[in-house]
Amino acid sequence: MTIHEPIPYVATDEAFMAAALALGRRNMGRTAPNPAVGALVVRDGIIIARGWTAKGGRPHAEAIALAAAGEAARGATLYVTLEPCSHHGSTPPCVDAIIASGIARVVTAMEDPDPRVAGRGHQILRDAGIDVFIGPEAAAARADHLGHILRVTKHRPMVTLKLAQTPDGYAAGAAHDPRLRITGPIADAFTHVHRALHDAIMVGAGTAREDDPLMTVRLPGLEGVTPLRVVLDEKLALSPRSRVASTSRETPLLVITALDVPDADVHRFMDATGAEVVKVPMYEGKLDLLAALRLLAERGITRVFSEGGPRVAESLLTAGLADEVILHMGVKPLGRPGQPALTPKARTALENVSRYRLIESRMLGADQMTRYARAD
Repeated sequence: MTIHEPIPYVATDEAFMAAALALGRRNMGRTAPNPAVGALVVRDGIIIARGWTAKGGRPHAEAIALAAAGEAARGATLYVTLEPCSHHGSTPPCVDAIIASGIARVVTAMEDPDPRVAGRGHQILRDAGIDVFIGPEAAAARADHLGHILRVTKHRPMVTLKLAQTPDGYAAGAAHDPRLRITGPIADAFTHVHRALHDAIMVGAGTAREDDPLMTVRLPGLEGVTPLRVVLDEKLALSPRSRVASTSRETPLLVITALDVPDADVHRFMDATGAEVVKVPMYEGKLDLLAALRLLAERGITRVFSEGGPRVAESLLTAGLADEVILHMGVKPLGRPGQPALTPKARTALENVSRYRLIESRMLGADQMTRYARAD
């Protein structure tokens, strides 16, 4: 019998990039308007330094990793999940720091579609004699950086739509029924984690009125995570005494309303609550959702978590504005007529394989979670 020596593990570009992506996710939802990037400095197959975009978007991941590596970066490889910036902002371009560090090779997951970069960063590095390789874990990087990508190419943030339904398809009971608790503690915690991964949490006026949600992240260790709370309220009918409005001075609230709401009503609401109110046009009898999202993008928001209920869900799905859909299904049927979680139009859009594809299905305790992504 021949005893073979174990084959040593050799880390690949894909493995290091996957690790860099995991680092970048540490501050996802807290780096807007910048993307949540991860970076590793690797020498002889060993990670010698790491970095991820800091809260507020500065410093960048590359700068943090290179500062940690110091002289050890000379001749090493830098793995970064997005093309390094090449333009002057509030800090010098990352390509300058990379060149000065003596890095010999740069591996990036994807080119940055921001017109200020768009391949220029890679070219500057090549012109400086640095070996550049693009592409490992590109699909995962695109998913992680989708909010940034859409903001610089479509002038809107990415949107995650979250819905919960009973096994018989309802999100709530009939009018005046008590609030329906559909999911258990594990699925609820999953929702709070996803809130923390986004820059803003958005609901419609109906959900704000009927559920009276607080719209905050409430998990141990995440007390300081405060996404912007957004309510779509075309008539500005949100009660100043609601939980979301009455806490506006502690946790920011933006109410998006229609153009024809009187300015006096707007000022009265803002004075009473401390919230901000902005107006957008109407479209087909509803608030122009694309205009609302573009307004958020102009404010630097890149990732929106929508828990807006059936009406907002239908608008997002039929317009192709829901980039990811998380559908939770609880255990207990409603057993009587109620409010469907998905309208027929919304369900048709979600089940259209040319528009949405299933990417994950698993159990969260007793509840089933199904996740979809926009197909294009």
